[in-house]
Amino acid sequence: MPIEFEAPKPITNAQFVLKTVAEEMMRPKSRYFDEHEHEIPWDYIEFMHSAMKAMGGSSLAPKENGNGKDAEKEKRPPIGYQLIAAQLEALSWGDVGMYHCLPGGGLGAAAVHSAGTADQRVKFLSRFNGDKPTFAAMCITEAGAGSDNSAIRTRAVLDEKTNEWVINGEKIFVTGGDKSFTEYEKLGRGFIVVWASIDPSAKRAGMRAFVVEGGTKGVEVVKLEKKMGIRVSDTAAISLVDARVPFENILGSPTVEKNMAGFKKAMATFDATRPLVAATGVGVARAALDFLKEKLAENGVKIRYGIPRQKLSSIERDVIDMEIMLKSAWLMVIKATWMADNKKPNALEASMSKVKAGDVCTKITQKVVEILGPLGYSREFLAEKWMRDAKITDIYEGTGQINRLVVARQILGYSGAELR
Repeated sequence: MPIEFEAPKPITNAQFVLKTVAEEMMRPKSRYFDEHEHEIPWDYIEFMHSAMKAMGGSSLAPKENGNGKDAEKEKRPPIGYQLIAAQLEALSWGDVGMYHCLPGGGLGAAAVHSAGTADQRVKFLSRFNGDKPTFAAMCITEAGAGSDNSAIRTRAVLDEKTNEWVINGEKIFVTGGDKSFTEYEKLGRGFIVVWASIDPSAKRAGMRAFVVEGGTKGVEVVKLEKKMGIRVSDTAAISLVDARVPFENILGSPTVEKNMAGFKKAMATFDATRPLVAATGVGVARAALDFLKEKLAENGVKIRYGIPRQKLSSIERDVIDMEIMLKSAWLMVIKATWMADNKKPNALEASMSKVKAGDVCTKITQKVVEILGPLGYSREFLAEKWMRDAKITDIYEGTGQINRLVVARQILGYSGAELR
């Protein structure tokens, strides 16, 4: 069968629709929500919830053939994660902070999809297609355990009398944690997925993820971070004090396994979501580069393609270099998501796409501000905002340094203990 290098029709259709959403609904509000941190964009949330329901669902867990109603009949290859990546890139071109307010499961749903049982997936993921927009979030980072998840101190102890897990600890930098846990009148009941240890002496082998329903007693959002970028998205600190969770809400085995199967299943979440985070970075970088090219064209600067590099102006070389960087990052996203769709191990490719996109997004947005000069640095345009928004791509979902370690371990065949 010949290899086609064109985006499938469901992807191009989604990109066309979301381009209009990005241009008409997100971009005009981008500066407002940047200046009104944590204000919830209700119009956007409610519109997107209705639109996503009409397209087949709003959970980050993909359908194998995408979201089209006739997907199963068309006998096409699986494109679930590729479709999501294209959607997130288009929305992030509009405003990456508002994208983070997209109703649906987010990382919380991805964890349930990766590590949960079939019954858990039905129970928790089906709610995202309900009447109200609903959110879910991942709670893993702690003050003393950033990139080193083996140092997590949050503890889950089984109360055998009530058959409930009792969880104590505090999580920080939870993206979307407030909307996922706090039951607003306009929101459905969301949940957070909390990483905790069932046996601290077992280190990583004792790590498990637990679904904690919104409104659970003993769980409180104690702080919302004030941030440099993605300011409309809430980033929460969450405290858990004797929070009781049903026994069946554990994702994975309730016993410590020597082969760390439960931990590995939970970590597989990141193999699916890191390329999606990379896609958002590509969207931000594309927004900045498109704007720069528009401003250059307005001022009579034409980019001449196909001539020797030494005959190009400095700005032409910069623009062409940025275009190359952007396209290479996007190709890495496509490869990683294609592998996820086809159930191929993609830990290496997922981390590589995340590293590349974090680098490219930061460099392109900085270069755009540099070329635009005072106008790029001023708040008259969104260029300076894109530069602030860009940096988070290199930080969350595993920092650039950690993902480089993952890449090195995969290529060289070292374990985490051997290469740190």
